[in-house]
Amino acid sequence: QVQLVESGGGLVQTGDSRRLSCAFSSAVSGRPFSNFAMGWFRQVPGKEREFVAAISWNGGSTFYGDSVKGRFTISRDHLMNLVYLQMSNLKREDTGVYYCAAKAFVAATSVGDYDYWGQGTQVTVSS
Repeated sequence: QVQLVESGGGLVQTGDSRRLSCAFSSAVSGRPFSNFAMGWFRQVPGKEREFVAAISWNGGSTFYGDSVKGRFTISRDHLMNLVYLQMSNLKREDTGVYYCAAKAFVAATSVGDYDYWGQGTQVTVSS
C-alpha cells in the first residue's frame, strides 16, 4: 500500500507564491517511489476534481492543466521521496483542496487513472 501526505497549504494573497509538498511512503508493498508517476489535482465544493500537474516516474516529463501553465511547476526528489508543486502568481480561482496522487510509471491527467490519493491540503487565495 502507498501512503501520500500533503503539506504546505494555507491562506495566501493573490500574487503570492506557495510550495506544496507530498510525502510518499510504501512501507508495506515496498514499491519504490521511482515506480510511480505523481500528480496534483484540486477540488472546490460542488465541482469535480481538476487536474493540475503531473510528472513521470523519472521526472523526464511534466504536464500541466491549462489554468496553471506558466505559473505552477511540479518536481520530485527521489532522495527524500517527495513531490512538490511550486505555485506562483496565485489567483483566487486557485483556491481549493489540493490532492497528491500516484500511479504506476506513466503520468496521466485523469482522476480515474490514479490508484493512490492523499487526504489533501487546503489552499485559500484571498485578494
